[in-house]
Amino acid sequence: MPDRDAETRKDDLRTGTPFWVKTPHSTVTAEREADAGHVDVIVVGAGISGALMAESLSRAGRSVLILDRRPPVRGSTPASTAMIQHEIDVPLTQLQKQIGPKKADAAWLRSVKATNDLVDLVNELRIDCSMERKPALYLAGNQMGKRALQAEAEARAKIGIAAAYLTRADLMERFGIDRQAAILSPDSASANPAQLTAGLLACAMGRGARVISPVEITDLAELPGGIALATRQGEVLTADHAVFCSGYEHLPQMRSPSHRVTSTWALASRPMKTLPDWMRATIVWEAAEPYLYFRTDASGRIIAGGEDEDAASTNSDPAKLARKAKVIAEKLRDVTGVDIGKPAYTWSAPFSVTKDGLPIIDTVPGYSRIHTIMGFGGNGITFSVIGTQIIAAKIAGRTDPDEAVFGFR
Repeated sequence: MPDRDAETRKDDLRTGTPFWVKTPHSTVTAEREADAGHVDVIVVGAGISGALMAESLSRAGRSVLILDRRPPVRGSTPASTAMIQHEIDVPLTQLQKQIGPKKADAAWLRSVKATNDLVDLVNELRIDCSMERKPALYLAGNQMGKRALQAEAEARAKIGIAAAYLTRADLMERFGIDRQAAILSPDSASANPAQLTAGLLACAMGRGARVISPVEITDLAELPGGIALATRQGEVLTADHAVFCSGYEHLPQMRSPSHRVTSTWALASRPMKTLPDWMRATIVWEAAEPYLYFRTDASGRIIAGGEDEDAASTNSDPAKLARKAKVIAEKLRDVTGVDIGKPAYTWSAPFSVTKDGLPIIDTVPGYSRIHTIMGFGGNGITFSVIGTQIIAAKIAGRTDPDEAVFGFR
């Protein structure tokens, strides 16, 4: 197999220090040698999507090899704010116009199912990652005013998704927030994304899965009855199937015209002694461009982010990180009245998006045993759950009812 490394997309996956990497039990110990022999499935990527995939496949009794060119859980996953939302970046009313009501409704309903499935899985596996069910508050902003939000709430309710429309008076009374309107929805959650990922990897490893790092894949090929992956070290690894869970760091075979990379910024405050009760219990975001989103952890620490830019490399500028963090803190204060002072942690990272806001979850075009999950937008954890369910079904020879919604495009 020729070395395609010159064509492989690579990025510095984050700048600054995410709070999550400083928490205990946020990684696992990897092996360094990849001489595993033939396995059922090779999973490329030891972040949240790779961990969910490995846990699912190992639970089904498959032998799994997990590869990453970085240490486990030290790529883009720790850059997440881990607001585990069923709400997709593209509102239901807009998505219905973009891709049709049938697919749009299916995508939103599947996202609700995915968040609940994940909470149930974490409870079943007893993973200690501060997983907590929370409602989501979606505030009116410069992209959607009160009429648009009312129509959005009605559209969600029509397909069976709980969504309460709040007026300005409702918002002030219940949250002390002065906006035209909002939607309050259940079925979301928050967690420590690094501990969640490490916990899933540990479960898979307990069933015999192996995590190898650092290993960089430079090319791939499909063989009769299996696949082969070439590594930078000159090795060739074989399996029945391969699943690329490496996000936007993909080989050229996985390029898509609907997929692009953008940048986001985030911060974590010191633990706040006094916070409104609703801030501890709710995740919040806004219908604005650029938008603000925030949540808290169990210690009262506020984790906030936003100020996204449609560029892949601007996140690597430390001076811009400082400026963006200041803006995020100011916006947070304007919305909530809470002044966090100097953030305890700040970080930035690129992330991938698609034109319709839905991920690409599919077998790679031209192949039958090589699969990919990418283009998560702001719903990385939720879409990773959906991706795991769809690809695991493909590997098992089953058809997921929603696979066409998230197909390659």
